[in-house]
Amino acid sequence: MSAVGSAGTARAAILAGRTALGIELGSTRIKACLIDRDTAEVLAVGGHAWENAFVDRVWTYSLDDARSGLQAAYAALVADVEARHGVRPTTFGAIGVSAMMHGYLAFDDAGELLVPFRTWRNTTTGAASAELSDLFGATIPLRWSIAHLHQAVLDGEEHVPRVSFLTTLAGYVHGQLTGRTAIGVGDASGMFPIDAATRAYDERMLRAYDRLVGDRLPAPIVELLPEVLLAGQDAGALTAAGAALLDPSGALQPGVPFCPPEGDAGTGMVATNSVAPRTGNVSAGTSIFAMVVLESPLARVHDELDLVTTPAGDPVAMVHCNNGASELAAWAGMFGQFAAAAGAPLDGDGVFDILFAAALDGDADAGGLLAYNHLAGEPIAGLAEGRPLFVRTPDSRLTLANFVRSQLYGVFATLSLGMRVLAAEDVALEKMYAHGGLFRTAGVAQRMLAGALAAPVAVAATASEGGAWGVAVLAAYLDSAGELDLSDYLTQRVFATAEIAVVDPDPADVAGFAGYLDRYRAGLAVERAAVVAL
Repeated sequence: MSAVGSAGTARAAILAGRTALGIELGSTRIKACLIDRDTAEVLAVGGHAWENAFVDRVWTYSLDDARSGLQAAYAALVADVEARHGVRPTTFGAIGVSAMMHGYLAFDDAGELLVPFRTWRNTTTGAASAELSDLFGATIPLRWSIAHLHQAVLDGEEHVPRVSFLTTLAGYVHGQLTGRTAIGVGDASGMFPIDAATRAYDERMLRAYDRLVGDRLPAPIVELLPEVLLAGQDAGALTAAGAALLDPSGALQPGVPFCPPEGDAGTGMVATNSVAPRTGNVSAGTSIFAMVVLESPLARVHDELDLVTTPAGDPVAMVHCNNGASELAAWAGMFGQFAAAAGAPLDGDGVFDILFAAALDGDADAGGLLAYNHLAGEPIAGLAEGRPLFVRTPDSRLTLANFVRSQLYGVFATLSLGMRVLAAEDVALEKMYAHGGLFRTAGVAQRMLAGALAAPVAVAATASEGGAWGVAVLAAYLDSAGELDLSDYLTQRVFATAEIAVVDPDPADVAGFAGYLDRYRAGLAVERAAVVAL
């Protein structure tokens, strides 16, 4: 799953359209990944940086930025194809779109956005989340689309009577490219609860919600939600307007089939071959979350866990933390500025390589230092808002190694709190797979995560490509869905010869992180005070 060995074979696949294109709108980058449809090997990549904004106390992205970023990422991919293979693609075997899950995108019957996109990062839906969790007898997290909609209902927002349809960011982009209002079941499971038996929206809960809101919505809730599709099902084709949006040069031809658009959690599961029971994965970016595929239902409802699905519709316990590696990246940026000021400039990867290498020499408990990465609210920690903090005591050991280790531990700390709830449910887990840019520096974040989870952590060679590669694989799966279920397809066709590095937990790291986590829990009182005071 590295670069294709034969340039001629790759060129022929590109010209013949024996490829699959995956596009993922992540929290900081829009990435495009082109793979060989038959081997899943990466042929080319492209990307475009973007960032959320905090506007009127709402975390949001502009949909204009989404469209322009989509074009920029695609243009970068085409340039990479030409640089590597000497040709420019005009078609693909299939396309898939993925994006950040959850949030609130509400449109009127003319397709106009009614309020700015409210992302998963917003934590202003507490009243709605609590009411719906009681109504359904299931955890409805703050970030879920139904929580955002119901909060708007509770607040009597002016736009509510004009809502014609809701979707996710992946569903929005998919609709722009295909004209079809549909999403994959994994993405849908972050909008409204899914029935494990029917692999569609839960009928009992749909009826309960309609009774609750009465005539405050213009239609039954099911009519406002997008169509639910399973991995391997036809999700439409690239329209002429979609081709012009993706490629304004006019070279891209319409008619390319699409797989169901999926959320970043689902594509992370695919990218790590974690769609079968007893498997799980961790995705680390602006947020960090773990997905564990369940063999049987949980014994009871837990506020720290929400139930979503794989792209095939199988139940998954999700531990989602709003805050991931952004604060660590901010510190790395400052160290990069220091390097430049010292006359030894480094690129971003170079800074991370040096800092992460230093972390390996740190004390197992990070020397008594504490790092809180809470830029936004963190429900698992009971925080409605965030204040990034670095805290130490007079007798703590402040060194570069301990500082960086404390920041890495801080990325994984809230996740670890949620994973301990799963462990108490005796959920069996053979191995955790990890992916995301945090794992580009070989072995370091992987080792820290193994210590935090007290479990082996595996990283594949494609880990840094993440969900863009994962949704490209889902697009390629369209050709094989009639022969193999998704788990068998991944195991037999995609990961049969995969390069995977596994790190077992170091007992010293496990003990050190446990001590860190004890201090972290106690120090949350400082974080809460900072939210009040600052």
